[in-house]
Amino acid sequence: MAAHEERHATAELKVDSAQREIGNEAVWSLSTAKPGNGVDQIRDGNTETYWQSDGGQPHLINIQFHKKMSISEMAFYLDYGLDESYTPKKMSVRAGTTFHDLVEIRVVDLHEPAGWVRVPLPPKTDTEVLRAFFLQVCVVSMHQNGRDTHVRQARIYGPRTPIDVPAGKFGVPFKSNILSRFAVLR
Repeated sequence: MAAHEERHATAELKVDSAQREIGNEAVWSLSTAKPGNGVDQIRDGNTETYWQSDGGQPHLINIQFHKKMSISEMAFYLDYGLDESYTPKKMSVRAGTTFHDLVEIRVVDLHEPAGWVRVPLPPKTDTEVLRAFFLQVCVVSMHQNGRDTHVRQARIYGPRTPIDVPAGKFGVPFKSNILSRFAVLR
């Protein structure tokens, strides 16, 4: 029981306050899924549930936004201890405007991951931000030459855009995320 509690103690993903989760602004689809193990499970915030593919490789997660989004990072919750041969070993992240013009921007090699795997996008510099309508995550291979895959959670992050409205007559901008909600009149 201690190992189970320890695993869930590390299940919380720490996110920089300069980023926000933008996955709810997208339409998610999967190449294949077993009944009861699809998009709802990969996005429900519960590390006990997972997407399980059902079919030929490669396995795909498609993320389509209604407008061009700034994307800085993706994160996946993977657990080799629970999933063994279902755990991804190699993942490819592709970006573009549509399904037809995707360009591979990052390849991630994993060795028995346990917990959150962060994938910064793009990998060039800290100041660049990827802008895309469509992201695709391709699970290229699994550990132990597995056929299907388990991905327990998937999140996508974009930079938090600062509100450049000064607060008060001295022009002091709000610094905290909580107070920035009150920086603009509606």
